[in-house]
Amino acid sequence: MKGINITITVLILSAIFSYLFAFIAGLCRLSNNLIVRGLTGFYVEVFRGTSLIVQLFWLYYAIPMLFDLNIDNRLFAGVLAISLNYGAYMSEIVRGSILAVDRGQTEASIALNLSRFKRMRLIIFPQALRMMLPEFGNYTIQMLKATSLVSLIGMTDILYHGNILRSTDLSAAPTVYLLLLVFYFIMALPLIYLTRKGEEISKRGVANS
Repeated sequence: MKGINITITVLILSAIFSYLFAFIAGLCRLSNNLIVRGLTGFYVEVFRGTSLIVQLFWLYYAIPMLFDLNIDNRLFAGVLAISLNYGAYMSEIVRGSILAVDRGQTEASIALNLSRFKRMRLIIFPQALRMMLPEFGNYTIQMLKATSLVSLIGMTDILYHGNILRSTDLSAAPTVYLLLLVFYFIMALPLIYLTRKGEEISKRGVANS
């Protein structure tokens, strides 16, 4: 129980920032500006193509050493690594969902003389958001599981405390890790429920179209 606060804090902050990065990167990848698309594409491919653990170590160990920074902020490094990694994956969901909106919707909004910003805000994005919900829910559940990695940089989450208990009595390892599975599953239940609700909303949106 000692580590639950850390686990939940990392999850909430990581979810908020990963959604933010996902929407920014996803929209930028649809930009007409070649430089913006190129830089965003570079970010997405780098963070999708490399290990989250290595990214975490880079942010916490390597970058402070390279730039001679005397910073020991485990929460910042842990949240940033998870957010950048999952934000890159979810940005493709944002981009794909927007592109999946029926072309006729865009043509109709152009016929109504709406600006590009208004077309996106009023017509395209609300429909795309319905399609994003199920996948965003799935990635949020994966983020919960990814929070266990912050124990590698000394954050006292539930896995960290579980490992301490296991180290004091090796024979208790099966019990400790079983309890950890139960803890993660219980924390995932609300997210699983919300993901299913997102799927229902998504299906209603498709039916109504």
